[in-house]
Amino acid sequence: MTKKNKSIGQRAHETILDSISDGVFTVDHDWRITTFNRAAEEITGTRREDAIGRYCWEVFRSNMCETDCALKRTMQEGKPYVNKSTYIINNQQQQIPISVSTSLLRDEKDGILGGVETFRDHSLVEELRRELEGKHKFADMVSRSESMKEIFRILPQVARSNATILIEGETGTGKGLLATTIHTLSMKKDEPFVSINCGALPDNLLESELFGYKSGAFTGAVKDKMGIFASAGQGTIFLDEIGDTSSAFQVRLLRVLQEHEYQPLGSVKTIKTEARVITATNHNLKEMVANGSFRRDLYYRINIISFCLPPLRQRIEDIPLLVEKFITKLNRIQKKTIPAVDQEVMAILLAHDYPGNIRELENIIEHCFVLCLEGEINTSHLPPYLLQKITKLPTTTKAVHQAISKTEKELILECLKNNHYNRLAAAKELGIHKSTLFRKIKKYQISLPKIDGRTSPQTSPTDRKIY
Repeated sequence: MTKKNKSIGQRAHETILDSISDGVFTVDHDWRITTFNRAAEEITGTRREDAIGRYCWEVFRSNMCETDCALKRTMQEGKPYVNKSTYIINNQQQQIPISVSTSLLRDEKDGILGGVETFRDHSLVEELRRELEGKHKFADMVSRSESMKEIFRILPQVARSNATILIEGETGTGKGLLATTIHTLSMKKDEPFVSINCGALPDNLLESELFGYKSGAFTGAVKDKMGIFASAGQGTIFLDEIGDTSSAFQVRLLRVLQEHEYQPLGSVKTIKTEARVITATNHNLKEMVANGSFRRDLYYRINIISFCLPPLRQRIEDIPLLVEKFITKLNRIQKKTIPAVDQEVMAILLAHDYPGNIRELENIIEHCFVLCLEGEINTSHLPPYLLQKITKLPTTTKAVHQAISKTEKELILECLKNNHYNRLAAAKELGIHKSTLFRKIKKYQISLPKIDGRTSPQTSPTDRKIY
């Protein structure tokens, strides 16, 4: 090939690369950038002439560069990697979420010249995801369920009050997280938050932990000890599993809540307290009051404001949100880049009844993280007891589909609103064909306004055209 033909071929090659919407760059064996297309310039904010000749990690500053570089693994192992999620830092010091694919760069004789990487900017997708997540998130709690949204609605004004609160719910539903959230939103947020499990201690130890004791109060009490009420000061005390306490302890606690004062063991003096008390239980206290196993007067004292957290089996539409939350958390802690669970795993997770509720789901995802080194979590990473659910999936198909449909309807409605009900624009944003969107609108019986993004001001509703 003549020099002229090579020059023409080089220009054609560059033109083709510049027409691609994905960023593309190549490196030689020394990891120096040899090609850098226009999309790469736009995504990174670095000009081509400034990138070529530099080490790739100097330009991209990705979280994968030091520990799990896909291009490096391709160069070492000779195999491509597709759609690995990561982020880069652009020249404005902004974090840009991307997905990358890598392969070897070969010449006409199949010799290896270096490596090539394509990367796609997911900033818009991430922004939409965060916007949707924000509508289902309150502090560190996430939910799409109507019952949880009602809790989110009244939580700010409840937190700002100083009222005693009772939180009821099965084990693992997030009672401790709700108590922490209330404290964080309250006027006492800069004061201590102290938690104790009342069911884990006998009466004498529980009282000494809460109220403290004076030297000589009992054998072994060689010096004064400050209790939780003293150490909490004007902060918040969280009494978990209040339903497991004895009647004798309930009498002492009732006095503290009524008089806002307590006596350390072995002391004759009372001490004032300004701490707020939040209680929680996995029992039905109303039934316990009825059968005499919990004091009625204490029940009405701690039940000024009450929350009942629904079990996870009653809010399965929250499972995808919670799975994403736990994956993000574990990726950060374990420095991994696991993108998601695959569809089969999600079906199994949606079909499970969760006797351990949210805590059990988090443990499942953590178990998967131990076994999954890269890529999506699949069924081989699940705990063995969950794999039995595969044979039971047909019996729970209706519940699974209901959860998926509810989430899908919500997303479609959100997207239609964002695009002023222009169905073509909404279909493009959702990544589906407009006819598919039409079918889903009909399926979910989504009503559209008479005047919307599909209608011009001069066109009557009966004459409007569907784009």
